[in-house]
Amino acid sequence: MEPVLAQTTGFFRERPVSRGLAGAFSAVWVHRLDGHAAPPIVITPDATIDLQWIDGRFRIAGPDKEPQIERPPAGAVIVGFRFRPGAAAAWLGVPASEIVGVRLDLGELWGTRSRELSDRVRAAPDLGAMVQQLENIIGAHTEGRDVLDPLMGRAFGVIDEGLPPETPLVPFLQRHLHMSERTLRRRFEDAFGYGPKTLDRILRFHRFRRLREKAEDASTAVLAVEAGYADQAHLIRESRRLTGVTPTALAGGAP
Repeated sequence: MEPVLAQTTGFFRERPVSRGLAGAFSAVWVHRLDGHAAPPIVITPDATIDLQWIDGRFRIAGPDKEPQIERPPAGAVIVGFRFRPGAAAAWLGVPASEIVGVRLDLGELWGTRSRELSDRVRAAPDLGAMVQQLENIIGAHTEGRDVLDPLMGRAFGVIDEGLPPETPLVPFLQRHLHMSERTLRRRFEDAFGYGPKTLDRILRFHRFRRLREKAEDASTAVLAVEAGYADQAHLIRESRRLTGVTPTALAGGAP
C-alpha cells in the first residue's frame, strides 16, 4: 500500500489549546484513522514537537529533519498537543536535540511520572470529552510552570516571517538576539533540535505552502521567490528533500 500524507487520510482537526495550556502549547489536534486498513502515512518536517496520546499512553514526537513513515493501526485515534516554539525542552526536561526524529514513550524520559499522568486518564463517552479530559490533565501539570523561552520564541518568529533578501541568516540572528555564534547554535539546538539554517529551511518551505494556500492560481515560480527561494528549481530540490516529492505532487496529496 502506497504511503500518503498524514493529513490527507482519515479525520483530522486542529484548534488552539485552552487557556490553561497556552503557556506551553499552541494547538491541540485529533487524527482518527479510517476503520479499514490504513496506509502508511508520511510525516513531513514542520519544526514542531508534539506530546501525543495514542493507544492509552503518552508519547513524544520529536522535531524532524526529514520525512518520517508511520504505520498506525486501522481506526487509531491520536490526540496531539503541539508545543509552542521554545517550550518543549523545559516542559520535558531534555534538550530538543536529544529527541530529533524520534517517537518515544514519555515514560522513557519521565519514568514513573509518566505512568502517574497516564493513570489519570479515564474512559470518555466520546472523542470531544477525551480531548477535554486530556487538556485538563496536561493543563494541571503545566499550570504555574515557566517553560517558554521567550528569546527562542522570538527567534522562531523572525525566521518564520522570513528575512530580507540576501540577508546572511546567522550574522543577522547574532545581531538581533545579541549572542555569539556558539551560544546561538547551542540555544537553537536546545530549543528546536537543530541549528538556525535547518530551522530556516523547514520554515521557508512551510512559508511557501502557506502562500500557495492563499493564492492557488499563482505561479509556483513567483511563490517560490516570494517565500525566499532563489528560484523554482531551488524550491523543488528542497521539497524533495523535506517531503520526498515535488511541490506539484504535494499539492495533490501524493507522497
